[in-house]
Amino acid sequence: MKYAVPVIIFCALVAFLAAGLHRDPRLLPSPLIDSIAPEFQLPRLDEPGSTFSPHELRGKVWLLNTWASWCGSCRQEHSLLLALSRSGAVPVYGLNYKDKRADALEWLQNMGNPYVLNVQDSAERVGMDYGVYGVPETYLIDKEGIIRFKQIGPLNLESLEQKIMPLVRSFGS
Repeated sequence: MKYAVPVIIFCALVAFLAAGLHRDPRLLPSPLIDSIAPEFQLPRLDEPGSTFSPHELRGKVWLLNTWASWCGSCRQEHSLLLALSRSGAVPVYGLNYKDKRADALEWLQNMGNPYVLNVQDSAERVGMDYGVYGVPETYLIDKEGIIRFKQIGPLNLESLEQKIMPLVRSFGS
């Protein structure tokens, strides 16, 4: 009987850990879902003398995609972003994260640029405000400036067709 409580506690811990191993890490809940997207004003990647703020997009549904030139998963999702950009279904804005400006510009030159525009988060402040775990991450922001969806990790056709685009249509682009 004196070993029953530790055994029960041990079994409960094993059960919680086992359940956690079967969860998709890209589906981590974000406390920002259904909250107003954090405001920022950052220099544009292509024109460092100009800035961009999400406030400029009020009234529009859009995607914010965090990326970096050193990110292998960003390379993986890039062709999908290019196709999405060409389709005109929803505008995609880039948040270049923890990257050197020259490296980011070269990467876009070589890989193609799917973004309406990019801003550079050199100080990593905006990434922290958005709760970026790592790149890539993509946020769907509605007309009111509210984050409606967060994709952790690279976009794929399934997440785009089954999650993001139905939301884009429901909020009206």
